[in-house]
Amino acid sequence: MKTVVRTDERILSSDIFDRDSRVKRPDHGQWAEPGKDIPIYHRCGVLVVGGGPSGTAAAAAAARAGANVALLERYNHLGGLSTGGLVIWIDRMTDWEGKLVIRGFAEELFDRLPADAIAGPSPDDWGSQDTGKAAHWSQRTAAYHGIVTWSPTVDPERLKLLSQEIVLERRVKLIYHSWAAIPIVQDGAVKGVVFESKEGRMAIMADVVVDATGDGDLFARAGADYVNDIEEADVHHCMNTSWLFGGVDMNRWIEFKAGQPERFTAFMAQGRAQLGLFERPFVSWRNEIALFMGPRQSGYSPLDVDDLTAVEVRSHRAMAAHLDYYRAHAPGFEQAFMMLSAPQIGVRHARRLSGVGSVLRSQWPDGVALADEVGVTPAVSPKFPNISIPYGALVPQKLDGLLACGRHISCDRNSHGFMREIPQCWITGQAAGVAAALASQQRIAPRAVDVDALQTALLEQGVFLRPRARGPAHSQPAAEATANA
Repeated sequence: MKTVVRTDERILSSDIFDRDSRVKRPDHGQWAEPGKDIPIYHRCGVLVVGGGPSGTAAAAAAARAGANVALLERYNHLGGLSTGGLVIWIDRMTDWEGKLVIRGFAEELFDRLPADAIAGPSPDDWGSQDTGKAAHWSQRTAAYHGIVTWSPTVDPERLKLLSQEIVLERRVKLIYHSWAAIPIVQDGAVKGVVFESKEGRMAIMADVVVDATGDGDLFARAGADYVNDIEEADVHHCMNTSWLFGGVDMNRWIEFKAGQPERFTAFMAQGRAQLGLFERPFVSWRNEIALFMGPRQSGYSPLDVDDLTAVEVRSHRAMAAHLDYYRAHAPGFEQAFMMLSAPQIGVRHARRLSGVGSVLRSQWPDGVALADEVGVTPAVSPKFPNISIPYGALVPQKLDGLLACGRHISCDRNSHGFMREIPQCWITGQAAGVAAALASQQRIAPRAVDVDALQTALLEQGVFLRPRARGPAHSQPAAEATANA
């Protein structure tokens, strides 16, 4: 186990736990799959594969832009890690001055969620550096570097329902319990996917496919270039299954953690010594529910079925061990019970697209609005300005007929630490959905979509974009403003 130190590029410190020893998988030979005709289940303009944060945003945005959309999801709900993965603490949506920059589809979600499904600071406090307010919200995952941010926690069931209703309102064909198996590629372009369900193997044909699988399954299998290097000292390559404990009093826990630092340090040290895999709780949307987003486990691959199984086994055992320890030693946890383990495993990184553009660490200090900006993300600390997300980060270098969104967009390993977060997934998903709709309607490749038209459509959907000038897309800013929020 190693502890990641908090720096300007890492908002939270966290323990990282190395994998158990691995047994090599034996070679059992091969079986030749016989060829057969696959029935076509559906035809559409835009097919979104994966109903996580980015996929839900992509489907909703594409439909709002007038496309005929289908959304394929392997689970029984939308929202992905923000719901089924219990990543209900939504990372920073405001910049360090308190301005809301994660807008569009994300803003619509929070406008429509019931008030009792959200916990977080009021807009009047966003950007506040008041010592008392910052101290209060730092214990509730909503203040960093002494600044209050909009980093709410949400009720995952409410978010599941709302996400579903939005796409259905927009006449998206929603397909649950279906797993995309392979892309259909013809002449260097993706034309659809083959998927598996209880009905067997079928196909969906589309003008444009949006890969929102999170792991880049489609673009990788279609032959697009990608990278998978990681930052060893960071948590963004780790996996875990999150869980919730009910019957707690988080206000009492916070009083103990903040008010008795020496006892808290001893409590954590004893937990690490006794349990090995050990994690502290975070607040949720309700005082009586605690969120555990770990322990974070390193050295496992989300593309290896044995590794995925091992992480699930370790995480569920850790959940039971944590319950016993917290009930015995943690103020506010005396009556705790195991409420829910996440139906979806928490994967942070598998592959990242090699795109025609990218979000790069070298761009952080500049804060310029790239010519093909399709979204803006808050920087990792007040040391840096806001960071531009280029359309080129969604577009494969060579493969046509496909766009990528979510945690596997084109970025370097440092930038991936925040580009994988849920707000950024909403932003890149909305951009991919609108671009896919334009490409489908105009019968052009996604890489040929006019950036001005794309930015205009995104602004109409409430996305925050900054003034920029004409110049080479993906890299250099210029002087004439053409997009304004």
